[in-house]
Amino acid sequence: MTTDIQTVIIGAGIVGLACARDLAKTGREVLIIERHDAIGTETSARNSEVIHAGIYYPKDSLKAKFCVAGRDMLYQYCAENGIDHKRTGKLIVATHEDQIPALRDIEQRAMENGVTDLVWLDRDEAVAREPALHCVAALESPSTGIVDSHQLMVTLLGEAEANGATLALNTDVTAVKIENDIFTIETRDRDGQEMSLTCAELLIAGGLHSQTLAHNFTGLPAPSIPPQHYARGCYFTLSGKAPFSTLIYPAPEQAGLGIHLTLDLGGQARFGPDVTWVEEPNYDVPEEKRAGFAAAIRKYYPALDETALQTGYAGVRPKIQAPGEAARDFLISDRDKHGIDGLVILYGIESPGLTACLAIADHVEDILSRQQVKARS
Repeated sequence: MTTDIQTVIIGAGIVGLACARDLAKTGREVLIIERHDAIGTETSARNSEVIHAGIYYPKDSLKAKFCVAGRDMLYQYCAENGIDHKRTGKLIVATHEDQIPALRDIEQRAMENGVTDLVWLDRDEAVAREPALHCVAALESPSTGIVDSHQLMVTLLGEAEANGATLALNTDVTAVKIENDIFTIETRDRDGQEMSLTCAELLIAGGLHSQTLAHNFTGLPAPSIPPQHYARGCYFTLSGKAPFSTLIYPAPEQAGLGIHLTLDLGGQARFGPDVTWVEEPNYDVPEEKRAGFAAAIRKYYPALDETALQTGYAGVRPKIQAPGEAARDFLISDRDKHGIDGLVILYGIESPGLTACLAIADHVEDILSRQQVKARS
């Protein structure tokens, strides 16, 4: 039975676009469906734009594997395509003595993940590097950097389109079903016009909406769909000159990496994210958070003038663990998990998803290509 198109990707965030690029380069006919009027307007546009080194994640996890591989791929891709980026490095700091064992644990975990370039700094060495910093010790990560995420997404889309991919914006996917190895996708555009199309391969890269799409998928086993939780992270920007030349991270928290300082490519400093569990995605930055931010920041930047903090923006992470539970790994749901050939669903793609996007794309392409080979044999 023929289909309207070979491969459909639902979601034009940074991971969906990276997958579209890889799949289109194999000669597939690829259609990207995006519910918004532009690419990457949710999680992909509301983060710290950090290229992570691969330090924090459990050994042999997908996050560790894809972050370390993706970091190197991303630096090379940015260099080859003229995408603005910078290896800023970062300092992970202990602000009191009882945090030093946590830094030692981070150092050990990084080494297990193949990150071997961390440098241990005592207080004097760290403060000599960053005079505004308060700490008792720090780990330096030279491989950490920043990237213009929008420019990266535009470049990924451009390469996908150059290889024949098509992007459909302002299009909601309302239902999916599988029958006789063919996926039927029901859509509705902003004018209310409904359409259905069929495909042989389907990738759901819906970010915050992957579980919603999965629950509207007839024929997908319900036990294969993980729970969905949302963690909002707010950012405050700092007016005036940035007090640091590198990124500053405190000892990490359970649900995130703490209120850290990052820099954009223009040199402006911003602080965040914090972690607030929310019932539904929302992007409010409550003014009353300012005092809490200031207290957290002063632990490593005691000279902070609270009046220099300006409300910035918020992002929402798609979590597959509940509040209070241990962090969970990326979940790449393929035939082994749901029993359906030609279907890959990405769940819980949060940080370090930006860093890992090219490595995730390679993995998805490999899954689908291996299934094609098996189908032909």
